[in-house]
Amino acid sequence: MQPLNKLVSVVMVSAILVLGGFTIRRAINQVGKSSNMPPALPVAVNRVRTSADARIESAQRAIEQSPNKVEGYNLLAASFMQKARETSDFGFNARAEAALGRAFEVDRDNYDTIKLHAKLLLSYHRFAEALREAQRAGALRPDDHDNYGAITDALVELGDYPGAIEAAQKMVDLRPDSASYARVSYLRSLHGDVAGAIDAMRVAVKAANPNDPEGAAWCRVHLGDELMNVGKKREAEREYDSALLIFPDYPLALAAKARVRVIENDLTKAIELYERALNRVPSPDIAIALGDLYTKVGRADDAKRQYEFVNFVERDGAASGTYSRQLAMLWADRGERLDEALTIAQRERTIRQDIYTCDALAWILFKNNRISEAKSAIDEALRLRTRDPRLLYHAGMIYKALGDRQKATQYLSDALEINSNFDLLQSDLARRSLQELQLDRKRSAGFVRASSTQIGGK
Repeated sequence: MQPLNKLVSVVMVSAILVLGGFTIRRAINQVGKSSNMPPALPVAVNRVRTSADARIESAQRAIEQSPNKVEGYNLLAASFMQKARETSDFGFNARAEAALGRAFEVDRDNYDTIKLHAKLLLSYHRFAEALREAQRAGALRPDDHDNYGAITDALVELGDYPGAIEAAQKMVDLRPDSASYARVSYLRSLHGDVAGAIDAMRVAVKAANPNDPEGAAWCRVHLGDELMNVGKKREAEREYDSALLIFPDYPLALAAKARVRVIENDLTKAIELYERALNRVPSPDIAIALGDLYTKVGRADDAKRQYEFVNFVERDGAASGTYSRQLAMLWADRGERLDEALTIAQRERTIRQDIYTCDALAWILFKNNRISEAKSAIDEALRLRTRDPRLLYHAGMIYKALGDRQKATQYLSDALEINSNFDLLQSDLARRSLQELQLDRKRSAGFVRASSTQIGGK
């Protein structure tokens, strides 16, 4: 395996596959998932027509003409998955799952069906299953670079970072395109190489397929996010604006612009942007951010409605044992239902060892006053030296509770240096905690000087 700082050289390419997006949120607003459907599947109705619609219609025609051939069902599944990305309505993934069910009935061992199924499992955050399915596909066709993308994504989410680096390197070696460089960028970012992450994402942006506006916009947003990590707010916002030109009303870009407006203390504009994004897609993370903004400006009732919405859309996930880390963190940040939050985090940690699952467990243990256990978990979360202000903030608060003022001060200072408003409410607590630590240090230094003077005067 090559070391991370040597992972791929920056080259330009002209031909790329559709970029599906590296980080995929939990599917919400799902519809029924039965695979018992007629050969000709109904086209989903959505008020937003996108480039995927033509492919959906083409797949429908192929199925009507050849209902016993697997190709039409695969095309339909891929098109529904693209539609989900373009509209941020992840209910389309349920329709993709139904189409794949029919494809498997026709041919259980079809390579494209297996590969698509692995990608779909990723969208449901069923990472271990996705990895097994992607590896099954890889055994059938080891030279397909696209399948290594799914393997990389699953390994990252499961916390096998050396394995993810190997898979990403293989993906780039086979085909250095926008999708492969996006994964290189994310891996570099996770390992604290922000400059390298920016370089790789710039290549991903330049190589993005102009016929896939959602994929191109996704690259722009994530380049902007990396630029934010080095304090280049203006440059980052230009990337977000470019994303919105490419793909108007793109929720990821609207939310990203809102974060910049928060840093600039333009809270009215930030609220407007978050509201636009939430009207486009009922996303829990956007709802939490909007709720925090409402709290900040004194709109308590509006904030409460946003938090209740998050509880509503995430409740099924928490009850069924599927992915609901976001809900647990919402409760922990607000000091609510801490026993339930800990149960979710501990259950998730038994399945996954990625740094963000470790961080969630650490924070929730801290909130439950189990400080020594929180230290072990946060140290594990920081093992890659990731420059994420939320991780560093959590580390700072945990080490402050342990009485290690030096480490606590360093972690909190680093978090606020990266982004002084990494979280609208928690960043205020980070500043107050840092001020307390600095004041304690001054008092301690004054006591030492006073004691020395008294001793010297005897």
